[in-house]
Amino acid sequence: MADCWNSDTGEAVFRTRDDVKNMRIKVRIERVTTAAALSLHLQQQVLSQQDRGAIELETLKPQGHTGDNEEELVVGWQEKLFSQYEMELFQNEAACQTPLDRQYHTEVKSLNRTKGRRNNRIFTYTDHDRYTNCPPFNELYSAELLNTTKSSPTSLAERMASMRLRRQDRCTMDYNISKSKIINWEPTEEFVKNSHVVNNAMLTMHIMADLGPPGRLGQKENEYLLATIKTDGHRTVIVKPDFNKGKEPYRIVTDGYSDVWHLTMENVSTAMKPEEKEREQNMYKDLYVRHKEYLSGLVGQDFEMPPAGVLRYLMNGEIVSGKGFEYDNLYIHFLLELPKSWSSLPFQSVSGITQTCRTRTSRTENVAFWSHPFSFEAFCMCEKESEESVLQWPVLYFRVLSRDWLECYRTEGYGYLLFPAVPGKHTVTCHTWRPVQTGTVSELRRFFIGGSPELEDHTYVRIPGTFKGERLSRFGFCTETTGSVTFNLHCVQQSRVFVDAARLKKRRQKVSEQLGGFSQQGAVSNILDAFQRARRRMQEARESFSRDLIDTTS
Repeated sequence: MADCWNSDTGEAVFRTRDDVKNMRIKVRIERVTTAAALSLHLQQQVLSQQDRGAIELETLKPQGHTGDNEEELVVGWQEKLFSQYEMELFQNEAACQTPLDRQYHTEVKSLNRTKGRRNNRIFTYTDHDRYTNCPPFNELYSAELLNTTKSSPTSLAERMASMRLRRQDRCTMDYNISKSKIINWEPTEEFVKNSHVVNNAMLTMHIMADLGPPGRLGQKENEYLLATIKTDGHRTVIVKPDFNKGKEPYRIVTDGYSDVWHLTMENVSTAMKPEEKEREQNMYKDLYVRHKEYLSGLVGQDFEMPPAGVLRYLMNGEIVSGKGFEYDNLYIHFLLELPKSWSSLPFQSVSGITQTCRTRTSRTENVAFWSHPFSFEAFCMCEKESEESVLQWPVLYFRVLSRDWLECYRTEGYGYLLFPAVPGKHTVTCHTWRPVQTGTVSELRRFFIGGSPELEDHTYVRIPGTFKGERLSRFGFCTETTGSVTFNLHCVQQSRVFVDAARLKKRRQKVSEQLGGFSQQGAVSNILDAFQRARRRMQEARESFSRDLIDTTS
């Protein structure tokens, strides 16, 4: 008998593009008493002996499977079907207190007058009924009614359970298990708001059945839950239990009379016709096209461009790592310097600081991995100057510092990074140095209490911004090479002169000459031109020297 019913009563989730109101479910219940089940089992045995004619089948056919013993009904979404208890309740107008009760009173009177009631045992509770969402209903009509009868555990299950208990008794370790509630079955609105719980409003419908004995319908204790259908506003439908789909029916056992019922559920919603499906697809396609046009209208067709004669430079960089420094717990101060004819946005910060990072050993070296991102946006005015003029690119000055557990700070090194003149991705490693003082007192002070000689002007690492002379002398300035810092740079250049596709190559060369005196292509071409000129002068000098030598010998 265990193979005559379906015990899988889990819920099924469906997504539909059609409206939920078009859903139709065919529900069939059938009483299968103990005598009928035995008769059916005997009939299956007799079928195998039918050829020998030993037993007549007419004497073993199950009786009583019509009338009150079975019912089949097609139920629509939120379709109200009154039970016998509700028919008797809403007949009395004095018992109707709410507007919904008075509406049900009118419908019940109309059904009694026209005798149009098409259900006997199967009825429904819609989302508007007070029985649907109240806690006693949810506790009373649980999904356990659709499960099989409780069976005693086997000897193997009992032995495994006792084995687990013995193993737990032998465990002497003290685990700090949190006694807090892991699952909150009744969360408050404040808890849901603070915990960001997604709680969509669901519309619920219950398909019920009055499984009382014949002639005694209309008692609340004989009402049993057959199925629950839920849906939200996103075309998601949850059905519990799932449709049978050719599987065995579900089994329901009543409490008082121990009757056995079989439940079968099928989805009998009307399929969409091909022309309707094509029309719906065209409608969705038109909707998507209009939405795309709407988004294009919000964005616009004009690409954001800087003004004429302005080069826009965007730098998205990352301070990756540093190595070779003397002390641990390193961090970096960095500052952006914009040369002449360069400007930045007023709200943009041109300095920053990384987090403190401890070093780790990597290939016999102590490396600090910062992975600190930074970004700058600058603008350059394109001025027509002579060809010999060279444009200065922005420079990023940085200083590496360390901090120990006694809050002693030390300068580990100074360095600078020249922004690339060529757009794209670049990986640059900058070497650093720090100023030192002669003698052992400075080193002892640095070791015990921290501190070291520092630069008043960070631009002195390269060429000070206040320098106006022709030669910069650093004679007598003592320094010490320290470590190195690695950068990942992503550079973007934007200008109106890049847009003209007809003169794209020419324009780029012109912009490189005007704005990129340090560009790789311009530097290589200048070096090659100078080499060719020097080579020609050397050849001319050799030819003139050979001619003079011939004249003297003759």
